[in-house]
Amino acid sequence: MNSIAILGAGTMGHGIAHVSALAGMEVGLFDISEDAVDAGLAKIQANMEKGVARGKLDEEAMLQALPRISGSTNLAICEGVDLVVEAVPERLDLKRKLFAEVQGLTDGVLGTNTSSLSIAKIAEAVQDPSRVIGLHFFNPVHIMKLLEIIVHEGTSTETLNACLAYGEAIGKSCITVQDFPGFATSRLGVCLGMEAIRMVEQGVASPEDIDTAMVLGYRHPIGPLKLTDLVGLDVRMHIGEYLAKELENPAFEPPALMRRMVAEGRLGKKTGRGFYDW
Repeated sequence: MNSIAILGAGTMGHGIAHVSALAGMEVGLFDISEDAVDAGLAKIQANMEKGVARGKLDEEAMLQALPRISGSTNLAICEGVDLVVEAVPERLDLKRKLFAEVQGLTDGVLGTNTSSLSIAKIAEAVQDPSRVIGLHFFNPVHIMKLLEIIVHEGTSTETLNACLAYGEAIGKSCITVQDFPGFATSRLGVCLGMEAIRMVEQGVASPEDIDTAMVLGYRHPIGPLKLTDLVGLDVRMHIGEYLAKELENPAFEPPALMRRMVAEGRLGKKTGRGFYDW
């Protein structure tokens, strides 16, 4: 793939743009406002400069990558690209609407960066569902090595192979998962996170000690409660509600403590307070 359009310049979108530009691709970054686009572009440059300062990124690579990225508030940025990746909020209606609008602008692959929504339901909005595939990136995109690729029954082999090659080009380790609710990562991760919150709610242990148990006892790189803070309690709550319904499994049901924290605006790192103070 030589060109990519990313719909959504937020946390995930600008990260996908970052790694794609470093891989030599021409990148278009779309959002609905100039301020959002500018903020995304600024974050990409800041993250690359931080990588150079830490010796993780060659300065010449940065200088070559940044001019490959352009921003726009016009979906025409998708015209003729090899790959479109939408990275907008987890709303089925929004994702379907975007793909319906851009499908005629390119014959390329349509990738959705969803962590839990049905790929097949998103693909229903497109005349050729074989082009649609799930590309679940992890935050921060320029650091996390995993790319979860989700195929629905109609995804073509050509689409899958193109995305496996894209994942390799941007330096990711790819796993291929079938289109079940929560896929592999969210299904396991959210279940663990909800149980950790129930443990806090029941007074089993402090958030710090529960996280330490998983980091040191199970060699997880980060504890489930700190991870929930990083993802956002509101985001994880909505995913939990969705999975509890789709899988008919109460293990995913958000605990009362989580609902109370969300109602109080304690959403994690993005608001400065969740299970931890940030």
